[in-house]
Amino acid sequence: MADREGFQPPQLMERILDGRRIYWHVLAVSEARRFIFVSGQLSRAKDGSVVAPGDMAGQIRQVGENIRVCLEAAGAGLRDLVRITCYTTDIEEFHRHARVRNEYFGEALPASTAVEVRRLGHPDFLIEIEATAIV
Repeated sequence: MADREGFQPPQLMERILDGRRIYWHVLAVSEARRFIFVSGQLSRAKDGSVVAPGDMAGQIRQVGENIRVCLEAAGAGLRDLVRITCYTTDIEEFHRHARVRNEYFGEALPASTAVEVRRLGHPDFLIEIEATAIV
């Protein structure tokens, strides 16, 4: 695992959930040996079907699992994440499920961006997350 140092500039708001910071505004990584880029993951099962249609929490869990599987295939884990970008069709509903996101991304505290979009690749998808890890 690469050396990581998080920074929380005092001039910026700090997001806290259950007494814990949920991401760093700035994450510096040193002694990196390998970068891993995970394409945007959707709430899709192996057979291509949509998992948990209409259920943001369920879709976040499936996406988190898909990212976990992708990272493991490349010899990494969720703790190696340094950046995620979340695309959602409903930003308010997305923010209601910070605890679910924290189940997958809370240990790494990656730099994070969330963007509301009009539509994803299929009308039943509510969330798509791409990720970068360094080991």
